[in-house]
Amino acid sequence: MNASQPSAKFAIAAASLLVLVWLAFTTWARPLMLPDEGRYVGIAWEMLRSGDWLTPTLNGLPYFHKPPLFYWITAASLWLFGHHEWAARIAPLLGALLGTGASYAFVRRWSGERAARRGVVVLLAQPIWLIAAQFANLDMLVAGCIVATIVLLAHSVLLADEGKPWHGVLTTAWGMAALGVLAKGLIGFVLPALVVFAWLLVQKRWRRLVGLLWWPGIVVFLALTVPWFVAMQQRFPEFLDYFFVVQHFRRFTDSGFNNVMPFWFYPAVLCLCFLPWLPWMLRAFRPRADLSATQRSVRLLLLIWPAIVVVFFSLPQSKLLGYVLPAIAPLAFIAADGYLSRTSLSGTPARMWCIAAGIGCTLTLGLLNWIAVHPQNSTRPFALVLRDSRQPSEPVVMLDKYYFDLPFYAQLGGPVAIVERWDDPKLHQQDNQRKEIADAGQFDKAAAAKRLLLAAGLPGLLCRSGTTWVLGPSSAGERYPFLQAAADLQHQDGTTLWRVDSSSPSLLNALGCDGKPSSDSPHKVHPPQQ
Repeated sequence: MNASQPSAKFAIAAASLLVLVWLAFTTWARPLMLPDEGRYVGIAWEMLRSGDWLTPTLNGLPYFHKPPLFYWITAASLWLFGHHEWAARIAPLLGALLGTGASYAFVRRWSGERAARRGVVVLLAQPIWLIAAQFANLDMLVAGCIVATIVLLAHSVLLADEGKPWHGVLTTAWGMAALGVLAKGLIGFVLPALVVFAWLLVQKRWRRLVGLLWWPGIVVFLALTVPWFVAMQQRFPEFLDYFFVVQHFRRFTDSGFNNVMPFWFYPAVLCLCFLPWLPWMLRAFRPRADLSATQRSVRLLLLIWPAIVVVFFSLPQSKLLGYVLPAIAPLAFIAADGYLSRTSLSGTPARMWCIAAGIGCTLTLGLLNWIAVHPQNSTRPFALVLRDSRQPSEPVVMLDKYYFDLPFYAQLGGPVAIVERWDDPKLHQQDNQRKEIADAGQFDKAAAAKRLLLAAGLPGLLCRSGTTWVLGPSSAGERYPFLQAAADLQHQDGTTLWRVDSSSPSLLNALGCDGKPSSDSPHKVHPPQQ
């Protein structure tokens, strides 16, 4: 934080470089994982392809589950560095680098170099931290923003205690909170506010709470966040209700979403992640007479911070592993504090520390290698066939589901048709990809009517299109007998890519294309209303 001296600047820069190398060195080693990486990178690819950098779209339909910062960073990275997996993972990498660097600089400034270095070792030995840094979804990006916001707010308070300039740091904290909101929504502001509020409340420092409501910072926050929300509301009158009521408040309070877990899920996960470090973490709860008042305040922050995060995300029934990432950084520095509370840093404690770090790093590398060898349902092989063999004017159809990563790998120039049970009355009651796409269709019903088809509409589409590429489960040939007459160009793990040429006599007959349907064919259907 206080990097005015050259030695401090050099230490932070050197540490950041080492962190970057460690976090990034295997980002290229595996294809995008489904559904999350394929979904979010695919949206960024659509943003870059369409040139519309305001409205996130999924298969060309407005997608408002999350705000746009991840898509902006990823689209810019793809434009700058090219069409690579590592370029698609820049946003989480930046989030991890931001969270690591901010917490290191904060602890170094207020608790000393040894505590900062030890904490970074624990943090970078955490499998969940490194894997999330290479996983292209929004969790690590918002976690980095939350960590940076918390330490900037606390840093401004501690600077004010010493009578040093602090308003600039506070303004930066408000700006970082705005980036957190643009990364994943209200938690980018709410979580830092809760953590710092609780920290100051426990210390009965009411005046500092009031001082954090710094009007230039609030202006920066509003200037960064409000324009996008206003622009989306002007384009789509239902936007604010869907984004805040459905995707924030209902997701937090309702039970109809995926990944339902018990209340103790996150405490159990964190205990498992920090298992080698638990002896030192327990020592961190013991009073230390060798600490100054400021160091004790920092220690209190590091203890309150993960507790607030864990309780907050344990309240909803839906729980995802990435939600708890903002608690990882303070827990790592708690472990370092517990280790440094010993009177001796040599002998058995030092060896045990090295063993714990070795276990963490080995486990992390092992998991990354396993993921690279066992990619999760990637459609990259099918996409490469499409990219090399398909003409730009030839449409693509997906059966039974949307293959999120295919447009990115095939570099498709437009949306595809998705054949699904869009008339299912339970469609909007289940939290899955069908609901995501149907929800997106509500914001552009004309486009959805052309892209979201029932099974009855598939023959008519194939008849009209000449050559069509169809991707779906290999068993679809039993439901659509005409696919048995199509060219099977790629099949793998129960999925097949067919090339359907309706000019072929056998396919023409199988499709029943006599008297081809017109463009206003009754086979086309609108998605169901919510």
